[in-house]
Amino acid sequence: MARELIKWSPTISSLQEEMNRMFDRFFRGWDLSEFGIETGTWIPIDLSETADKIIMKAEIPGIDPKEIDISIRDNTLLIKGEKREEKEEKGKTFYRVERRYGNFARSIDLPASVDMDKITAEYKNGVLEITLQKKEEVKPKQISIKTD
Repeated sequence: MARELIKWSPTISSLQEEMNRMFDRFFRGWDLSEFGIETGTWIPIDLSETADKIIMKAEIPGIDPKEIDISIRDNTLLIKGEKREEKEEKGKTFYRVERRYGNFARSIDLPASVDMDKITAEYKNGVLEITLQKKEEVKPKQISIKTD
């Protein structure tokens, strides 16, 4: 049985986007973590490591830094917050809504143990940067070889 190619149509793409938004709205605010489903994982992050620190950058524009909760538990970095939807304005017609709103939470397993007293966080231009200093015993040490 031969299959025919279906011509791509923006309508199919739009339908997929609308279905994604519908499911996002339906499950918004539900804690599904006990079922192995993480909700609100839409924060794009970069995690990098140097010899003495771990740096995490997250793009979360439009959020008041006071509304962001950062914690570490069992060598896992937890970031939680909420991006509030703008109030509806009379006379405004939306043709497309792609920005995400609602609660978000990300948990990132850290590649090394960190010094809890040497953690800093900075929020600038919609990017949250968290710098986590490694514990002394985790930092690599150079061992010299003695020769005769």
